[in-house]
Amino acid sequence: MEEITEGMNNVNINNNGNDFHKKNRIQVSNTKKPLFFYVNLAKRYMQQHNEVELSALGMAIATVVTVAEILKNNGLAVEKKITTSTVDMKDESRGRPIQKAKIEILLGKTENFDELMAAAAEEREAGDAEE
Repeated sequence: MEEITEGMNNVNINNNGNDFHKKNRIQVSNTKKPLFFYVNLAKRYMQQHNEVELSALGMAIATVVTVAEILKNNGLAVEKKITTSTVDMKDESRGRPIQKAKIEILLGKTENFDELMAAAAEEREAGDAEE
């Protein structure tokens, strides 16, 4: 759990002109953290804020979609909104402008989210007690 808490402190919060400071946004990278780091972080955000926004650029889009599908298939989340767009960026190596694909997926808690999370916590505790 320490890793998740540490990760929450290090998550980038996007704050451009048309966005208020969103505390429930996770910007996913496909290189920095393992997949289940983002799954567990999203669960934590949903516990705190009732919804989470997953955001990614370029190659990380597949990671965001996978995280969202894992949460949905486990009965923890429902899709509220999906937004796609392109973002103008500067190519670091060539110094010219490029466009990158961007996705934002807003997920909300399911009705039985809290029950499922409590059951998972009980299973973990029972597993720890056996060791």
